[in-house]
Amino acid sequence: MGLLILFLLTCAALPLSSSDPNDEACLTHLSQSLKDPLKNLQNWTKPTFANPCSGFTSYLPGATCNNGRIYKLSLTNLSLQGSISPFLSNCTNLQSLDLSSNSISGPIPQDLQYLVNLAVLNLSSNRLDGEIPPQLTLCAYLNVIDLHDNLLTGQIPQQLGLLARLSTFDVSYNKLSGPIPTSLGNRSGNLPKFNATSFEGNKDLYGYPLPPMKSKGLSVLAIVGIGLGSGLASLVLSFTGVCIWLKITEQKMAAEEGKISQLMPDY
Repeated sequence: MGLLILFLLTCAALPLSSSDPNDEACLTHLSQSLKDPLKNLQNWTKPTFANPCSGFTSYLPGATCNNGRIYKLSLTNLSLQGSISPFLSNCTNLQSLDLSSNSISGPIPQDLQYLVNLAVLNLSSNRLDGEIPPQLTLCAYLNVIDLHDNLLTGQIPQQLGLLARLSTFDVSYNKLSGPIPTSLGNRSGNLPKFNATSFEGNKDLYGYPLPPMKSKGLSVLAIVGIGLGSGLASLVLSFTGVCIWLKITEQKMAAEEGKISQLMPDY
């Protein structure tokens, strides 16, 4: 009986769920890399990071828990600044990451490739720059990639077309360039198709499903070439005209001199 009571007391003293050190590192570094001028994340403190979840209950605003682990982060429209910490990849159970509609800058970390359970990535309406990391292809469960309205540059990685579950893809209104990969612009089989709205607003991006690029008119070199060609042709024509006029005038003068010599008497 005494052993049973001791066992029950021991069980009661144990926490319902133990915190994960990876989640703690993930949240700690993310809070350090982000700036929160409006103090929307006041409860994001180090003591809470040590134990952010209790089963399915989250003690952090914007975080959702599943069996004691962070599996969803939604920090949208909070006027957040700063950058995305590469240590975000420590939240290995994360399935949805939504940091949209803030003022976050800097690159998209390549380390997000380690979020192997990630299904939703929404980083839209920020000030992210640099290139889209092709390593995102390693997040095989991704079905949403929304990066629209940023400052991203470079080409769209063709590897992203290998994501068979991808049903939403939006990179519109960035500074992307080059051709749209066929694996994304003209997907085959039963894979979801993406229309022009997914790619519009990138001045130097081209290819299907975007409409053909409009002609920008004659280049400066072409205009100069035409000008020089026209000038040379005019010069040649003018010179030829002068030569013909001189020849005709010379012939007329010779004819007049012949007439005068015939009228003059011989001495």
